[in-house]
Amino acid sequence: MIDFARVQKELQECSRDVEKSGIKVTPKSDGCLARLIGTIPGPSGTPYEDGTFQIEITLPDGYPFEPPKMHFATKVWHPNISSQSGAICLDILKDQWSPALTLKTALLSVQALLSAPQPDDPQDAVVAQQYLRDYQTFVGTARYWTETFAKTSSLGVEEKVQKLVEMGFPEAQARNALEAVGGDENLALEKLCSG
Repeated sequence: MIDFARVQKELQECSRDVEKSGIKVTPKSDGCLARLIGTIPGPSGTPYEDGTFQIEITLPDGYPFEPPKMHFATKVWHPNISSQSGAICLDILKDQWSPALTLKTALLSVQALLSAPQPDDPQDAVVAQQYLRDYQTFVGTARYWTETFAKTSSLGVEEKVQKLVEMGFPEAQARNALEAVGGDENLALEKLCSG
């Protein structure tokens, strides 16, 4: 059984520190504490800098004795993250998990992984090969994906709602979808298209 009191405490800890760490964890739009969205900023000095990455978190019944299940909702070009599914190859999300760890420490570890790829233990072999054989192309592709998928555009909320309405979505639905994904147009569109 999930320890929801602990989850609440972890969410409070994250929100207290969000200004300093940039890491945020919130329940998904249905309010269920077993399904969360984590947000991490791209680390400085990397191709992910200035990007904001959303990570879907599902807590198993055994949490905190079992690791949270995490995958990137934001597309990212990285050897240890699937460019297709967003799956993350990180030991603490598997066999190195400890109940002493928290959602925040797990997200900090994911953020650290963005800074220090491990191409010898890849989740995405194509990206890992590019990283090892043609590093400059890897950096360019990772930067491009960050620009395309991880940066909220400079459009205001009303303009984003209007764009989605022009695509045929009802205004209330468009507004709710944008709110649920922190204003990211691409994620809002994915959410609207998936029902």
